[in-house]
Amino acid sequence: MDQGKLIVFSAPSGSGKTTIVQHLLKQKELNLEFSISATSREPRGGEINGKDYYFLSLKEFKQKIKNDEFLEWEEVYRDNFYGTLKSEVERIWAEGKHVIFDIDVVGGLDIKNIYPERTLAVFVKPPSIEELKIRLKKRKTETPDKINMRVAKASIELATAPQFDYIIENNNLDKALEESYNLVASYIGVNEKS
Repeated sequence: MDQGKLIVFSAPSGSGKTTIVQHLLKQKELNLEFSISATSREPRGGEINGKDYYFLSLKEFKQKIKNDEFLEWEEVYRDNFYGTLKSEVERIWAEGKHVIFDIDVVGGLDIKNIYPERTLAVFVKPPSIEELKIRLKKRKTETPDKINMRVAKASIELATAPQFDYIIENNNLDKALEESYNLVASYIGVNEKS
């Protein structure tokens, strides 16, 4: 499929990008399919292999890097890799759909650099670092050390926001969802909801 587009949503962890992407996937007229990332980390409570992530061992992940099977990949934390398999994007395009990503900022910018004419890159910005910390604590999925690591990383990630096509500030979720929908609909040529 020649006209398949790539829609990238990147943000610091806890900014709301996953909520936005899940909302957009429910809008059938957008014809989107989620790009499932591969990771070398262990599944967190309730995550399913092949649905939430492709969970690979560290050895498997490194072998796929050697085999050039990734569109992009990054060692986010030590021995904690994330990446997008080329086969995943090709599978979605073969189904005649547009690919939507919920991905870290480095991966998002990598995809934008590889496919500049086919990619809409959106950065979801939290209202503040303090609010981000509150959201991460409310999740109750990570240790205080992990939360502090994510918050420290968020400051660096926020500096990349100007490199994206659009920045959506997620102060108000309904507004962020509407803004995201309108951006994506316009990009792929679907009439916006009035």
